[in-house]
Amino acid sequence: MKNTDEPVRLLLIEDDELTREVLTLQMIAQGYQVETAESGDAALLKLEQTQHRLPDAVLTDLQLPGTSGLDLLRLLRAASDAGTALLAMSASLPDDEILRGFDGFLLKPFTMKQLTAALQPSTARPSGLVPTAPATSPSTTSPNLDEAVYLRLAGSMPAPQLQQLYALCIDDASARLGRMRLAAADRDDITYRSEAHAIKGGCSMVGAVELHRLAAAAEEGGLPAANHVASLDEMVSACERLRRILVAREARATL
Repeated sequence: MKNTDEPVRLLLIEDDELTREVLTLQMIAQGYQVETAESGDAALLKLEQTQHRLPDAVLTDLQLPGTSGLDLLRLLRAASDAGTALLAMSASLPDDEILRGFDGFLLKPFTMKQLTAALQPSTARPSGLVPTAPATSPSTTSPNLDEAVYLRLAGSMPAPQLQQLYALCIDDASARLGRMRLAAADRDDITYRSEAHAIKGGCSMVGAVELHRLAAAAEEGGLPAANHVASLDEMVSACERLRRILVAREARATL
């Protein structure tokens, strides 16, 4: 990574709006200059249009609509230069074949400290791969909200932004739950699991513990699992419980 006083320029490729918002806010708070793209194709177009000022690093999710995975890696290499670090991120550990081509890997959810470490040149590994452990907290004081994640986010952004972030999480989950009900009615297991996966990913970024657990179970079990209707109802209730917890916290903060 460069040794100048200029901020490190990052291009973040993430299709999930909530995850993209969380990471962008955290990166900016750490002094990074951030551009975003919601797909691999959009990122490639942006790189083509800014050849005169390429980012210092590209951080991309591995599960994207359109071009993703190994194809995206190959095209990113062609569109960038030797000075641009290519980092992958995912909520699960991908195959070694994919990771081998990247300069680093971050397992979601990760901290800004882990991102900074991944951006450092690695001489210990021939591939430059910098795997990280997920950003776990030492304890969770609520079955609904991970206090460590909440406090970390609260320390990196103003209160209004934090409130908007959690509102986005709940609204996004509610909208996806509606699509999961439609998918269940159509016996569309692929869409059902995909929406559950998206809820799980977004909730992991903001420490929405209960929603994350329920979404993970829905993704794993899919429609063949027993009584998915009850599971969806439970997730709706979890959204409301999280909303009430956040409202109570905001009220206490203003006293």
